[in-house]
Amino acid sequence: MNVSEVALFIRSKSRAQILTYLLDGKAYPTSELAHVAKIKPKTATYHLSKMKEEGILSIEKHGKHSYYRLSNSEISQILESLLVITPQEKIMPFRQPSQSSEFGCARTCYDHLAGKLGVAITNSLLDKGYLIKNEMHFHITKTGQSFFTKFGINVNEIKQKKRIFAKACLDWTEREHHLAGSLGNALLEKLLQLNWIQRVSRSRAIKVTPNGKKELEQIFSIDITQN
Repeated sequence: MNVSEVALFIRSKSRAQILTYLLDGKAYPTSELAHVAKIKPKTATYHLSKMKEEGILSIEKHGKHSYYRLSNSEISQILESLLVITPQEKIMPFRQPSQSSEFGCARTCYDHLAGKLGVAITNSLLDKGYLIKNEMHFHITKTGQSFFTKFGINVNEIKQKKRIFAKACLDWTEREHHLAGSLGNALLEKLLQLNWIQRVSRSRAIKVTPNGKKELEQIFSIDITQN
């Protein structure tokens, strides 16, 4: 699916609200998505069915209940790119106000890190020579391979996954690229495992822990400011 096809769906405010709510990669029931879009469950079911038919959403059935999620990370990347050029107040999800400093500082974008922190870490990896950017993809260097290994991320194992290894995802709040793909996901999971960052309940927002602030500043040479 290309950008123009997805763009057609976010012309509807209700569908846009639903799609941005699903950017965390999780699956949600029709009732919750209807609440997010401020529409009736029957109307939500119609919109969800249409987006499933077009391959934008996938569905999981648990008993009588249906749960919807974005089909893949490529759809999320298209959505993030469209957010850059679309008026924010028209598509901001119900649970994530555009003025949230917490949300702007750091958040998840499907299954990788975004926001100021995601962009800062990506730029640090580039500045230190661990990654090289080539158009919309990142390539890991020998020093980068060594860095990620010491950091506890098995690069060779990640490369075996059936998805893009390291790609550039346009961050809609920062207007710069952050690291996506399987490497971006591995980095997010490692930071969570180390408890340097934590998920904010029922939100895509990410907060940096006191120890994480110190470690991230030391390892990535970035100034962590989170209001």
